[in-house]
Amino acid sequence: MEGFIEYKRREFCKDVKCPVQMELNKLEEKSEAYQKLRQTCVTACRYTTYQFHHWLIEKGYLILKPKYTAEKQG
Repeated sequence: MEGFIEYKRREFCKDVKCPVQMELNKLEEKSEAYQKLRQTCVTACRYTTYQFHHWLIEKGYLILKPKYTAEKQG
């Protein structure tokens, strides 16, 4: 959307200096070690949705949903 920027992948993790993210930054993205450590994020994230949501608000992000999607769900 014009005039807006999208959230960049793992921007929150990098900003809060998540220890897992800090280790990921040291590894090659496609490496086996990277993929193995990345599973921590998938299965045992150290942060809550609540923390992430409030970080988004503090940073001025908006969560948008296309109108047509809302109408379909009805």
